[in-house]
Order: sequence, then structure tokens, then C-alpha cells
Amino acid sequence: MTLPVLQSTVGLFDGPGAAFVFLLARVLFGGVLAFMGLNHFTGGEEMAGYAGVKGVPAPDLLVPLSGGTLVFGGLSVALGVYPLLGSGALAVFLLVTTPVMHDFWAVGEEQRQQETINFLKNAALLGAALVFLVLSGVAWPLSLGVGV
Repeated sequence: MTLPVLQSTVGLFDGPGAAFVFLLARVLFGGVLAFMGLNHFTGGEEMAGYAGVKGVPAPDLLVPLSGGTLVFGGLSVALGVYPLLGSGALAVFLLVTTPVMHDFWAVGEEQRQQETINFLKNAALLGAALVFLVLSGVAWPLSLGVGV
């Protein structure tokens, strides 16, 4: 038995309200990640200290760089501007940072629940970033439509 494979994206957004729901998903996903990126700048000193405790090399450099990645990627997905680059950047960010920053298996019992929650949240966000990455090859409705 073989599973059905999506052969075409024709009509992907033709359902009632599909374009609006896709826009809402993009704005929620991208907006939250862009906001998280802004926090890398407004609370950068504290975040760099935490990243240093987690063993991140050059946290004073990497925290703003990762913040810029989140802002760019989040706005890219929300607006539909360079969605391949934006969703790809978000996927790479989440893939790399999640096990480093939320290593629930390596922390004490008092931190384990919070780190587990953050790890699982980031895993779900990674899944969403991968969906947007796959869909970046088709025209997004209600977007600025700029891409590579």
C-alpha cells in the first residue's frame, strides 16, 4: 500500500477562507518569532549571560546575530518576502539552538520542566518552519510576493 502524494499545488489555497487562514498562520508564526528576535536586542545582556552559562561561544556576538535571524525570518514569513530564505533561516536557527539552550536532560530537577516545555515548544516551531519551507516553492496568497 502506498500513501497518496501531493502531486500538484494547484488549488492549494482555493478552499473557502484558505488564503486568510494561511495569512493568519504566517502572521502568528512569523510575528511571534520576530518579537522573540527583538528581545535578543532589548534584553541582550541578560540573554548573552544565559547563553554563556549554556556554553555558547561568543554569546555577545551570537545573541544579536540570532536575534537578527529571528527578526528577518519572522518578518519574511509574515509578509511573504523571500519565504525560502526566511523559513530556512528559522528552521536552521531552531534546529541548532533548541538542543543547546533547552537541554532538559542535562539540568537539575528544578529546571527540567521549564526546559522540557521550551524544548518541545521549539520542536513544534521547527515543524512549522519546515512546513513554510516546503510551501515556499508556491505563490503565497495575500503576500508581498517577493522571493528568489
